Amino acid sequence: MFDSIDDWLIIAVVAGILFWGSSKIPQLAHSLGRSVGEFKKGRVESERELQADQARAASGASAPTPPSH
Repeated sequence: MFDSIDDWLIIAVVAGILFWGSSKIPQLAHSLGRSVGEFKKGRVESERELQADQARAASGASAPTPPSH
């Protein structure tokens, strides 16, 4: 009965409208979109840092060590 993702999407939208009301759905979608954007930005940033660390390790340069007290 619920074999495709479209069926589940329709059920989720109907449940959301019943649970939160139609005025909250755009706010929830906006918040979800911003959250996904922040997640992607953080993922890209961490990938860049990882690549930079790998490049530093490959070139033989060591990572800076914190000063000892």
